Amino acid sequence: MALKNLNPPFLLLTVALSLTILSLVPTPTCSRAPPSEFTTTVLDISSSLHQAHQVLSLNPHLLETSLQQEEQAQINPTSTSSSSFSVNLHTRDTLFNAKHKDYKSLVLARLARDSARVDSLNLKLHFALNNISKSDLHPTQTEILPEDLSTPVASGTSMGSGEYFTRVGVGQPSKAFYMALDTGSDVNWLQCKPCSDCYQQSDPVFDPTLSTSYSPLTCQAQQCQALDVSACRNGRCLYQVSYGDGSFTVGEYMTETVSFGNSGSVSKIAMGCGHDNEGLFVAAAGLIGLGRGPLSLTSQIKASSFSYCLVDRDSPKSSTLEFNSPRPADSVTGALLRNQKLDTFYYVQLAGVSVGGHLISVPPATFALDQSGSGGIIVDCGTAVTRLQTQAYNSVRDAFRSMTRNLRTASGFALFDTCYDLSSLQSVDVPTVAFHFGGGKSWQLPAKNYLIPVDDSGTYCFAFAPTSSSLSIIGNVQQQGTRVSFDLAHNLVGFSPNKC
Repeated sequence: MALKNLNPPFLLLTVALSLTILSLVPTPTCSRAPPSEFTTTVLDISSSLHQAHQVLSLNPHLLETSLQQEEQAQINPTSTSSSSFSVNLHTRDTLFNAKHKDYKSLVLARLARDSARVDSLNLKLHFALNNISKSDLHPTQTEILPEDLSTPVASGTSMGSGEYFTRVGVGQPSKAFYMALDTGSDVNWLQCKPCSDCYQQSDPVFDPTLSTSYSPLTCQAQQCQALDVSACRNGRCLYQVSYGDGSFTVGEYMTETVSFGNSGSVSKIAMGCGHDNEGLFVAAAGLIGLGRGPLSLTSQIKASSFSYCLVDRDSPKSSTLEFNSPRPADSVTGALLRNQKLDTFYYVQLAGVSVGGHLISVPPATFALDQSGSGGIIVDCGTAVTRLQTQAYNSVRDAFRSMTRNLRTASGFALFDTCYDLSSLQSVDVPTVAFHFGGGKSWQLPAKNYLIPVDDSGTYCFAFAPTSSSLSIIGNVQQQGTRVSFDLAHNLVGFSPNKC
């Protein structure tokens, strides 16, 4: 059966990637403090504004030295399937400079990507809850013809792709590529020669003919059968992944060797070899799916755990993505839950949210995952701003407002409705915000993870947002600077501040 032009809103498989990230920065003191009955922490305004100014001048070429070192480390990695793996994580702006005119336009671009990301997750969930099965999803009617596969690589847009990237090796001999990370999808893929339509990426496009470990999958292969959307051509499996923002990737489904720096490699990893990749992608060569489904990288390498630490989005620093490493002893843990309708997402059992040390009163079912697969809250590295159901958001926001009456207010900004003019301050005391889990455990956020600059002149906004969806999301702005550990063997997720 011929694979057809896959312009996708309707053929959906994994959601993921447009992912977006707002980012922000550190914090210390001075302005009238909120009332003493509320617990407070310090927001360092001068430090975060300094970093906001610096991010606009980040030079992707500064990564060149570390890039060469990583590639040298991946030349002959040890093949293994059981040891710990560790690779570096980089922020989007260290790899791709979109040349925004000012910090405000950068934040607006991040928020636009974030909205597309959230829409794609909700669309993925909608399909699952409405029992739209693989048999209901069909590629559209335009073949990838041989002559289409000889056209030159096309430039990508300056929008989407991921927000955090890692560098892994693919093939034998190993070639290193920047890949976007996504806990909200399962299928791994990268752009492949020959290109029918490829966007601009930082590395040369992968050429499967130069890899001795490249192996196309047959239509009968178990991995092919597990795809949401697939087709068959000349006995080979064809895949398609569509994202809620209109982006999609189409090509052959293959197995390849994937290398993790100098910490080892794993052979026969199923991944897409994309010949037609269109939409909001840029910079990265493809995507690493870290979801809970059977086709994700975590599932295929049989990882008992993985963890990441997301550095501040405005920072030039890097951190690590680790597989099978022990969870930090000081982790604040919550139970991981499974949605029987959709196995990709990482749902966490959340007891509540507190502001200023006071637990916010919300109906008990607000963050609960029900038997129909509706509701619940997920931990997601691709969503930037935490989304709470509207009623819960309003309660959290109103509590925060009531404790910040001493601060000068500013107009709303994009999806933020609670903003402040802090331009005359160097630092300020603000109410604490914390997530609460079972057993009385709580994860207190740094002030810079919920009160963030949206321009370079001192306007800060409360970085939570309401959603009309039943799905709530803990986003990466709130996760910055925290090692997030997914203990898959014990169904726990842990949060360890300052473990980057």
